Amino acid sequence: MRATLWTDGGARGNPGPAAFAYVLEAEDGTALAAHGEAIGVATNNVAEYSALVAGLEKARDLRVRELEVISDSELMVKQMRGEYKVKNEALRELSIRAGQLAREIGSVRYTAVRREHNELADRLVNEALDAG
Repeated sequence: MRATLWTDGGARGNPGPAAFAYVLEAEDGTALAAHGEAIGVATNNVAEYSALVAGLEKARDLRVRELEVISDSELMVKQMRGEYKVKNEALRELSIRAGQLAREIGSVRYTAVRREHNELADRLVNEALDAG
């Protein structure tokens, strides 16, 4: 199965109260899963990676074999593509976990988009922060 994973994470303050969200869509645009979750105090980047890990876990569980990950975190996308090194220890652990999950899925591509092109995941993050 092919799918698209939209991810987003955010913190109010950096670090501050943080949340992540993902939306997993089938090839035809049907939502397979959507989830938003507050994660306590964290940085924006930890929240972005938390969204990626959770979304990859869901994609693996749903037996997705070809996945495009779309995020407005250019840093995370470039790190997962291997273009930037992951220097932060917390991010390194999350990126290693994401890499393991991506290998279990099979084919994973990473695409960076501007925030306004990631509306649903962004809205779920804000709803989780407001509820948290």
